[in-house]
Amino acid sequence: MTATATRPEQDAPAPAPRGRGLRTLLLGVIAVALVALGGGLAVGLGIGREDPPTADSVDAGFSRDMAVHHRQGVEMANLALDRSSDPEVRQLAFDISSTQTNQAGQMEGWLALWGLPRSGGEHMAWMRGGHAGHDMSGTADGALMPGMATETELAALRSLEGTAFDVEFLRLMIRHHQGGYDMAQYEAQNGTQPTVRTLARSIAETQTAEVTTMVAMLTARGGTPLPAP
Repeated sequence: MTATATRPEQDAPAPAPRGRGLRTLLLGVIAVALVALGGGLAVGLGIGREDPPTADSVDAGFSRDMAVHHRQGVEMANLALDRSSDPEVRQLAFDISSTQTNQAGQMEGWLALWGLPRSGGEHMAWMRGGHAGHDMSGTADGALMPGMATETELAALRSLEGTAFDVEFLRLMIRHHQGGYDMAQYEAQNGTQPTVRTLARSIAETQTAEVTTMVAMLTARGGTPLPAP
């Protein structure tokens, strides 16, 4: 990926840490509200005025899988907000958590509007036969999609602190963004719902820029990226 990006503004204050229980409660409320908001925005932007996509369509598959992919990104970002003391890492984590919570809510709202389930089926089957460059075999429901961290990796991340935590967080989040990029590109090129395609292009552009930023941050902290998914 060749897009360049500037780093997030460093003078923006990082959010102060809060209790995990309160954050979990607030994120739950926000997620429910965003599902409803996603549906409302969809109606306002024209989604639902045409025949809705089928469960095995590119638009539905992307919305379903990217929402799941984003939820893990939010989980890791919130972990950084709890564990990191580095202002730059915390600001990045806050931006990722806010953006991806919002986007996941939109996608789940669209699925509700279309009358389709938010989970189930084979992950990334909607990309089969395409040119994503990933082996889609073995991605049945519950399996990991490209770029996602394993439970072992997440447990190891939770055990770290200080710079070691920041380095591993950046390594995992870079790979996570890289895995989501191909999904977003495929939807942008092959989807039929204009608003979903617009979101996919935004995700691809934003995550490309954030990867550039995170690689620079990782290098500055003495780390190297994981192999791309």
